[in-house]
Amino acid sequence: MRIVIAGGHGQIALRLERLLAARGDEVAGIIRRAEQGDDLRAAGAEPVLCDLESASVEEVAAHLQGADAAVFAAGAGPGSGPARKATVDRGAAVLFADAAERAGVRRHVVVSSMGADPAHPGDDVFDLYLRAKGEADEYVRGRSSLEWTILRPGSLIDDAGTGLVRLEASTGRGAVPRDDVAAVLAELVETPATAGLTLELIGGSTPISVAVKSVAGN
Repeated sequence: MRIVIAGGHGQIALRLERLLAARGDEVAGIIRRAEQGDDLRAAGAEPVLCDLESASVEEVAAHLQGADAAVFAAGAGPGSGPARKATVDRGAAVLFADAAERAGVRRHVVVSSMGADPAHPGDDVFDLYLRAKGEADEYVRGRSSLEWTILRPGSLIDDAGTGLVRLEASTGRGAVPRDDVAAVLAELVETPATAGLTLELIGGSTPISVAVKSVAGN
């Protein structure tokens, strides 16, 4: 498969790129800064320079041409202000979905956040983030030409992955290693039977492949 990842230099994206490349997929990661390219190449991915905050749908669609799947893993990141929650966490996600449609890339996987909700109350930056992610998720769900799956991890930690998770429509709060988030994404990308599902993810007791097959069969 050829898989294009938005936010290609993110912590989860770099882990995902290594996993996909190791299993023989062709991987490209969209990045904003050229100096990030070496890290992607080291992970086995092709760096694609494109700023999703300023690019047009046509520009992004050109980068998606020929892809079998698209993964949105971009984020404004910790320390970013309200404006970038709107331009990245919402705006870039909407742009990427539109570009995938334009390029004819049906399989579309989104890394969202537990608690994402367009009606989430509050005015703190994290509240704005959850609203932005919720609005983006709602937009993606409305794209009938996309075989979308939305993944909402719990609290992200840097502990080594265990390969054991809880993956359900609603899991309750919990933490999950970034390693395991990446491994779940790698499974979801090649499991189109999960299309149309919004899934929460935390650490658990079920092997990842079994967890993905289980939700795909529901």
